[in-house]
Amino acid sequence: MKKGRQGEGGGQPPIVFSDEQVIELKALAAVLTKGQIADYFGISETTLRKIEARQPEVGDAYKKGRVKQISDMGSNLVKLATDGNVAANIFYLKTQGGWKEEQPEAQEIPPINIVVDSRATNATPE
Repeated sequence: MKKGRQGEGGGQPPIVFSDEQVIELKALAAVLTKGQIADYFGISETTLRKIEARQPEVGDAYKKGRVKQISDMGSNLVKLATDGNVAANIFYLKTQGGWKEEQPEAQEIPPINIVVDSRATNATPE
């Protein structure tokens, strides 16, 4: 039986990432979300965030892994665009240059009034 008051020890010890796990996390950050990384390590996302709070190097590794991948992808996109890939040019200009495709402006069609002569509806064939 546990001795002492609640909050005075007991429970599981906090998880601490080793240097190898930090390196692994940095590599995974390039392609996985924090939730997926937590699943990979067999912990909850909340636990991963607590580890980041206790070990700033874990959060830094995640950020650096994400930034490196984004930088690499951006470089690839720019290379494709400068090599003449039209789709890459369009994508780059839309996401980085503020370009957008203009939708044709909707035009309001005026209402049409049809007036039927009452003689036409009651006409009898001759």
